Amino acid sequence: MPQIFAGTSGYAYASWKPEFYPPKCPARNFLQFYATRLNSVEINYTFRHLPSKATLESWIQSTPPKFQFVIKAHQRITHFARLKGVEQFTYDFLKSVAPLQEAARLGAFLFQLPPQFRCDLVRLSEFLDSLPDDLRYAFEFRHESWFCDSLYELLRKQSVALCIGESEALQVPDVITGDFAYYRLRKGDYSKKERQQIVLRLKKALQNGHDVFAFFKHEQSPAGALYAEGLLRELN
Repeated sequence: MPQIFAGTSGYAYASWKPEFYPPKCPARNFLQFYATRLNSVEINYTFRHLPSKATLESWIQSTPPKFQFVIKAHQRITHFARLKGVEQFTYDFLKSVAPLQEAARLGAFLFQLPPQFRCDLVRLSEFLDSLPDDLRYAFEFRHESWFCDSLYELLRKQSVALCIGESEALQVPDVITGDFAYYRLRKGDYSKKERQQIVLRLKKALQNGHDVFAFFKHEQSPAGALYAEGLLRELN
């Protein structure tokens, strides 16, 4: 059965007390408590660091067996090299989180491209060809030149998900290209009506046989975590 995984892009925020975390919950227990209410998290730490084995084991031990981690690709791959000439580093990066894969906790990798990176299908195709085919990948494109039928065809061919990002500045077409759907919901606030519309969009993807990952904005307000919890109640 298709599954819904929902959460936020990060979890280590003391400012989420007391609306989300209990007032006396220590920071070392944030992930453990987060995982009692949500079933997935997008890890931004890996954008700048390779996680240690001890860190990965701590994440695994702090979460239940079906909890899923999405790993954001390192900035060296997406922002510095812009997908070019980083095959070995990418391989090493993917292998660095092998304990999550071995524990069946690795949901997907998110490759977030910089806003100034314009469409280059040749470079993207060469990079996708270098990726192992036993993992899930989502790509977030943040320049409007990418959104065309040629991109969707390429992603479908490789079974890679288009990250359907939503923010105040950019609305990505709701096109599912992989065997799972990936949503990043980045507005600071969503009305009840907007949240109901999101539920309908995600329900349609589930009914069409796709697992769904959906992540709300994190940072200082716990609103995103509460929105994600509401999604899970509606869709489970």
